[in-house]
Amino acid sequence: MAESFNIQQVNSDLQKAGAPWVAAETSMTRMTEEQRNRRLGFTPPPGELSVKEASIQFKALEEAGQLDDIAASFATESIGAPAAYDLRDVNGRDYTTAVKNQGGCGSCVAFASSAVLETSYRRFNPNEDIDVSEAQLFYCYGKEEGRNCSNGWWPEKAFDKVKAKGLTLEQFFPYTSGDQNCNLANGYKENVVNFGSMEKLDSTSKMKDWISTRGSITGCFIVYEDFFSYSGGIYKHVSGEQQGGHCVEIIGYNNAERYWLCKNSWGTNWGDNGYFKIAYGQCRIEDWAGPYGVAGVSLLTWRNNLTCTGLWSNSSAKNAYASFDHGVGWRKLANNSEIENHALLAALAAAKAANRKVNIHDDNGKIRTCYA
Repeated sequence: MAESFNIQQVNSDLQKAGAPWVAAETSMTRMTEEQRNRRLGFTPPPGELSVKEASIQFKALEEAGQLDDIAASFATESIGAPAAYDLRDVNGRDYTTAVKNQGGCGSCVAFASSAVLETSYRRFNPNEDIDVSEAQLFYCYGKEEGRNCSNGWWPEKAFDKVKAKGLTLEQFFPYTSGDQNCNLANGYKENVVNFGSMEKLDSTSKMKDWISTRGSITGCFIVYEDFFSYSGGIYKHVSGEQQGGHCVEIIGYNNAERYWLCKNSWGTNWGDNGYFKIAYGQCRIEDWAGPYGVAGVSLLTWRNNLTCTGLWSNSSAKNAYASFDHGVGWRKLANNSEIENHALLAALAAAKAANRKVNIHDDNGKIRTCYA
């Protein structure tokens, strides 16, 4: 039987605080305290404040009444970024991927980092779906670092592992909750996401600029007990003690209302369909172990059963392109050698003329291999 979560006390504290957000029974409040806390999973790396130290510093600001001034200051900081931004709706286009559920495992860092890779890729490849493997990131790479469902991880190390080895797609190691062996399916090495560079964003102006020009970023923060009951509005801590650290994907912001927009990994039955807003200056989300953004996200993958819809080349050596259906569009043919380039062009021309389906190995917009 789950211990009773005191929604009445949270609502009473919210009323005293001017009702900045809405508390309700959620998928998290129905769990035991142990089950809730197992769904956190951010462990501060060496050199960062511990959860206890971060909470002490935050509570000191809270008790001194300084958080509103901090939020007002953060709202004015920008480097020419828009006053508000939401990566789910940029001129009608959604660059984010679906809300997921980490289940009863402290793997939030893998979900936050994976979501940042996905959104940052879609930011420059908006017509492509992408779903990377949180399981490989946590149960393979995290496990190599001694991390598990009980002791969590941190984003910088997760990104370091992806940079060194790449990260495969969900279909080659689907996520299930609970410590397990690294069990990758055949073909995973030919379907890999990677990135060019990572940056730690050390100011709110840099955070806003990155979100509005490059993609989402990680956000790690202190979770207090009342956060489990969040169902809408702009979250501010009002009730309960700290329960641990948690990491999410920050996908937007709003200066007028002074909040960050975040995607969580607790499923769609928590929060606002899996999302939440958190006020500027709350719970160390701007400066605890990040935030981090990644640039130059690339995808190496097989794309199968396509129709070649167009070909283009000119007199320049190794300069040929092919277009395909299913939203793939134009791709450059590999240009390691003229022989390779001409062979690919000939194979695709024959397939197009015969209306045959083709399979291509797409290396971030460049065709390396084609089976027609």
